[in-house]
Amino acid sequence: MLISVVVPMYKEEAVARECHRRLSKVLTPLPYDSEIIYVNDGSSDGTGTILNELQAEDERVRVIHFSRNFGHQNAVTAGILNACGDAVILIDADLQDPPELIAQMVETWQKGYEVVYGERKKRAGERRFKLATARWFYQLLDQLSDTKIPKNTGDFRLMDRSVVEAFRQMPEKNKFIRGMVSWVGFRQTALLYERKERFAGETHYPLRKMLKLALDGILSFSTKPLKLVAGLGFVTVLISFIVLIYSILQKFFGYTDQGWTSLMTAVTFFAGVQLISLGIIGEYIGRIYDESRDRPNYIIADMRGFQHAKDAPFDPYGKHLPR
Repeated sequence: MLISVVVPMYKEEAVARECHRRLSKVLTPLPYDSEIIYVNDGSSDGTGTILNELQAEDERVRVIHFSRNFGHQNAVTAGILNACGDAVILIDADLQDPPELIAQMVETWQKGYEVVYGERKKRAGERRFKLATARWFYQLLDQLSDTKIPKNTGDFRLMDRSVVEAFRQMPEKNKFIRGMVSWVGFRQTALLYERKERFAGETHYPLRKMLKLALDGILSFSTKPLKLVAGLGFVTVLISFIVLIYSILQKFFGYTDQGWTSLMTAVTFFAGVQLISLGIIGEYIGRIYDESRDRPNYIIADMRGFQHAKDAPFDPYGKHLPR
């Protein structure tokens, strides 16, 4: 029985060794073999060097180096696709999600659950704005998505091999992994925990990346925004008809010199609705364009410790790439 732990890293030199120390402390007592897959997402600091040193010191360590920064979700994907474990655990390097919960996740998995995800009952060290926007996002996603995605969760979770194999069948470009894992089904359960502050360093997930992830989550699991566009079109046609009747009546009663303000309001309103509608449709078309190009989600520059990979990098679909 093998447990794989996937840890994406981007500029985490301040926390990399502590992360490995705590993971090792948790995994060593477990009655299973284990591997730790660190994915260096194009870090420009000393993260890559530290990970290579950890790999030389610990035979359980595997390291994937990207050719550049491809983003958190792609780094997690690379780790999942290259993991050989009967169970695969996802955890970030910043130690906000406690590695000590892994033992409880494994215990719950042994009871027959294919997915065990961490659900945050408290989030320390996060600003009110981030907490509020996260709450609004999950409420909006719950209303729009046909897939039930648990609230107050991240990618911190354990997945059975059956779930990993299902995940491998979904090679879409704009990934929202927590939603994809919910979509595949199987028996899933939550473990409540208190999320801590970062151990060291600064967050590398600014508002811009958070908004992109939120957009990926909504557009990947719902077509309701397109239906909203159709609804807006119907409403604007109805308003236009009312404005037309009003204009005819104004002309009939001889008030043709009035109405400049209402005219400009109507024009700007309809223009705004059209632009918003085009923007929503454009987001969907952009994702179709991404899929049609069929570019790899990431490029692997180097892999270390993967004896099963025969030193050949994997592409996003889990096949060997020719050198």
